[in-house]
Amino acid sequence: MTNDTRPTIADVARRAGVSKGLVSFALNGRAGVSADTRERILSIAAEMGWSPSLRARSLSVGRAFACGLVIGRSPDVIAADPFFPSFIAGVEDEFSVSGQVLVLAAATPGRQEDDTYRGLVADRRVDGVILSDLRAGDPRIDLVAGLGIAAVTLGVPDVDSPFTSVSIDDGAGIRLAVDHLADLGHTDIAHVAGPTAMLHGRHRTAAFERAAAARGIRSRVVSTDFSAADGARATTGLLDAETPPTAIVYSNDNMAIAGLGVAQRRGLNVPRDLSITGFDDVELGRHLHPALTSVSTDARGWGAAAARALLIAVAGAAREDLRLPDPRLIVRASTGAPPTT
Repeated sequence: MTNDTRPTIADVARRAGVSKGLVSFALNGRAGVSADTRERILSIAAEMGWSPSLRARSLSVGRAFACGLVIGRSPDVIAADPFFPSFIAGVEDEFSVSGQVLVLAAATPGRQEDDTYRGLVADRRVDGVILSDLRAGDPRIDLVAGLGIAAVTLGVPDVDSPFTSVSIDDGAGIRLAVDHLADLGHTDIAHVAGPTAMLHGRHRTAAFERAAAARGIRSRVVSTDFSAADGARATTGLLDAETPPTAIVYSNDNMAIAGLGVAQRRGLNVPRDLSITGFDDVELGRHLHPALTSVSTDARGWGAAAARALLIAVAGAAREDLRLPDPRLIVRASTGAPPTT
């Protein structure tokens, strides 16, 4: 064999001096092979660098051994949001040890997105998909169910769904942030929220409003598209108000970091003049000055959990609702007592 030739079962059989059928039985853990022979065959296969052919496996069992993640956001937003690389890393943590391939696509919500799902299924490129950024009355639930493939949703849909869900309580994290600021003495807190069309954006906003009302806090909400640029725009508007808030709770770290920059360029001291909290606890936020107080959701762990759930669904398991541990608030230097007048 040359260096660029993949060793086959036939090559292993020749080296071991046995039949291809016996090698196949040994490599697949089937009965009919003695322990000593199995061990010798596995040792020779490892020495030769043999690995299973994904194409051969796919043809033999009628599966793609691949799963899809279609992200329905602008590519610019995806590229700038640290959540997705961490989430995808978690998915790969699971897929890399199970022989799966991740097929990643970005598509504009609507017809282009529908065509992307249909194309993945028509070409038999995936066995299942992860549905992220659930929307109100999400039409993708019926679409994917009609396509006849397995799926897992990130969050619990607000419509009937045949798919397993993997979720965290977004609201718990926001409540922790509001209570933390209220305990510091803040009575005027704003929320820079995500899109109202996305369920997790709605959940975080609703949790903010309930927590603020429970603590007797003056509150206001500005919706965004989750991008840093829109977070900066929202921050500018809040700070230009006749009575600016003394604290801002952001719906992701990307916007919180942009908001911190806006405040500092205006000469404000964070947290003496303005307290800021983020959501997701991305690594960059820990190295800012001041370091960012943020809600930690473990995006990588969420990705791994979603991947495991999808593999189980592909194998035919019944649907279930999986709830991950509640988020934690990691308090750092970007929050403090409100300014004194």
